[in-house]
Amino acid sequence: MTDMEHIIAGIGSNEILTVFIGLVAVLLLSSTVAGILRLRLPKGVSSPVIDNLTSRINAWWVMITILGVAFWIGNVAVIVLFAFISFQALREYISVTYTRRGDYRALLWCFFFFLPLQYGLIGIGWYGLFSILIPVYAFLLLPISATLGADTTRFLERAAKVQWGLMICVYCVSHVPALLALHIPGFEGKNMQLILFLLLTVQSSDVFQYVWGKLFGRRKLLPSISPSKTLEGLIGGVLTSSLVGAALWWITPFNWWQAGVIAFTVNVLGFFGGFVLSAIKRDRGIKDWGSMIEGHGGMLDRVDSVSFSAPIFFHIVRYWWM
Repeated sequence: MTDMEHIIAGIGSNEILTVFIGLVAVLLLSSTVAGILRLRLPKGVSSPVIDNLTSRINAWWVMITILGVAFWIGNVAVIVLFAFISFQALREYISVTYTRRGDYRALLWCFFFFLPLQYGLIGIGWYGLFSILIPVYAFLLLPISATLGADTTRFLERAAKVQWGLMICVYCVSHVPALLALHIPGFEGKNMQLILFLLLTVQSSDVFQYVWGKLFGRRKLLPSISPSKTLEGLIGGVLTSSLVGAALWWITPFNWWQAGVIAFTVNVLGFFGGFVLSAIKRDRGIKDWGSMIEGHGGMLDRVDSVSFSAPIFFHIVRYWWM
């Protein structure tokens, strides 16, 4: 199989179909439970907790459907989907950071050159360039471009914000579809399952942290950064989702204990990804990055944990399984 055939190969995977059937079953159960809880409320009384839970479940129906359609279409659709996710996340990030007219040229480079080029390089599997395009070439070009605006007001701060946004929202997130470019002996044509493993592990950690925190959360971690995060939620969420990762070993090239260790690693990184992005939100005086996803906030609120875990997962797989 050539490099290009490896990248554009369709999924056609019974494993992926099985996982999506399981996700639909979980969502059906969750929707049923939320409906029962709502029916048990006294007539005319609403519950913010149940309303929030219902909104989150409805949003998950939409997100799982979109992801499933992209998986069904094939690798190109997955790359385009994550390019859109990066674009929206970067737009949300830039909208709440301090920029001036002198930054417009640098922002054009970010949105309309480096972002599409990064995903284009992933599409053709050019690891040697997509791995350094942003941390080397973009990081040098963007401040050069900003200086041409002849605006030195808070220049260092502005340049760092643009670079950091491109790094988090584009470079880091792009490592999710970059998993399609890995050539793993004995796992040819199944790389889509690595994406599913990563997303389910990290996103389930967010869900379980929310559930454990609501049920047993007592001790706040750092309320000045994330008021809702508790120690019990962190421990319960990470451990539970690590068990989920271990249970999904059969869709990966890992055995069960390797899947569990990897899941634990990416879950810890994912937690701190959310923590770092929460610190930025507190600095900007906002609760959410946006309102695109009902019950979840903005796109960046949904992929903050993925942005920190995806590059680590990519390089773990590349180093140990290539």
